[in-house]
Amino acid sequence: MAQPAMAAQNSWDRKSTTVVTELNPVQKPLVVLGALAAIILYIAIVVKTNWTQGTLFLIGIGLGMTLLHARFGFTSAFRRLVSVGNVQGLQAHMLMLAVASTLFAVILSNDFSFTGVEPEGYVSPVGVSVIFGAFLFGIGMQLGNGCASGTLYSLGGGSSSMILTLLSFIAGSVLGAYHFTFWMEDTPALPPISLAESTGLGYFGAWAVQLVLFGLIYWITVKVAKRKNPPMMKPLPTISGWKKLFRGAWPLFAAAIVLALLNALTLTIRGNPWGITSAFALWGGKALMAAGVDVSAWGYFSGTNGAALTNTVLADSTSVMNFGIMLGAFISAALQGTFKPKRMKPGVAGAAIIGGLLMGYGARLAFGCNIGAYFGGIASFSLHGWVWAVMAMLGTYLALFIRPLFGLKNPKANDSIC
Repeated sequence: MAQPAMAAQNSWDRKSTTVVTELNPVQKPLVVLGALAAIILYIAIVVKTNWTQGTLFLIGIGLGMTLLHARFGFTSAFRRLVSVGNVQGLQAHMLMLAVASTLFAVILSNDFSFTGVEPEGYVSPVGVSVIFGAFLFGIGMQLGNGCASGTLYSLGGGSSSMILTLLSFIAGSVLGAYHFTFWMEDTPALPPISLAESTGLGYFGAWAVQLVLFGLIYWITVKVAKRKNPPMMKPLPTISGWKKLFRGAWPLFAAAIVLALLNALTLTIRGNPWGITSAFALWGGKALMAAGVDVSAWGYFSGTNGAALTNTVLADSTSVMNFGIMLGAFISAALQGTFKPKRMKPGVAGAAIIGGLLMGYGARLAFGCNIGAYFGGIASFSLHGWVWAVMAMLGTYLALFIRPLFGLKNPKANDSIC
């Protein structure tokens, strides 16, 4: 028997993010289409490049499925926290970061790799570019209604507005790449600071410090929830039994653990954590090169970034993982019967364009997005990841005043759900 959807919001002692109920029929033609596309693209990747790239593509599919099944959000988690004090999303983030930090500490301290590539975390400088870029990204993701990962999995899941968000995200990334040298050379910054290697703590010490911080933040969220009694997230429909893995929604905490495991696996295979937005700059750069613009002269497109301009996009590990995320989300949405694109409203379209531009530009300045800088940066024990989180939260706060100008609603304290 289906459980009432309201059951999950009666008490913070019962914070289920799923509810057993009847699901939409499987969209079988779309499932077949998605599966065929995944198989063909996988074969093309392996033939054009190697098995490592093919494996990363499969990991991308797993990431897309996980994000879609749990509707795992970074944008919505920040917005719910700032607007009404709902902490469920941030609590899932803390679990995800704790698991990822534990795995990263083991991998990085032992140079563990499945492919022989020495693993390196995302540790970047902390300066004006990170502060300003993360702040812009925080505004942009609230206007675009999706972060970097959210844009990809929502687009794969059938969100029409994310087409505009992605296109403008790419445009903003290219503009950020064009200005990259200015931000890196003409604005003040501290050197890259690793809590493990720059402080003398070592990976065990840094891991212990971060676990204390995650635990403290989690404890604060519990106190906030008890004091404010905010509205709960709307439980996602699911079914019981093993079919839940393919058709139903996944609990938020379960998805947090899976995302951490897949990020760690990515680190052991390609030598770097999961990232998203560098591919957007590459796609935009390739498009401009095809149009006759020599972007190879830009400072951002030097070294490996420049080499990627002349290679097939299938040789770029971030690109193939992004393709996998979109396809994984598409297949999962079809299995759930929820792939139903809707017509965009003018206000939503305008917000999507502006939000995408801000995210693309901000991500280039801040050495990454919610995945590369926030998730990957903190898991890599980089100070810039923590700075990114604070500034993106401040950007979210400002965006709450901007969203209504585009007809976008913010959660309210008296909402029955959020």
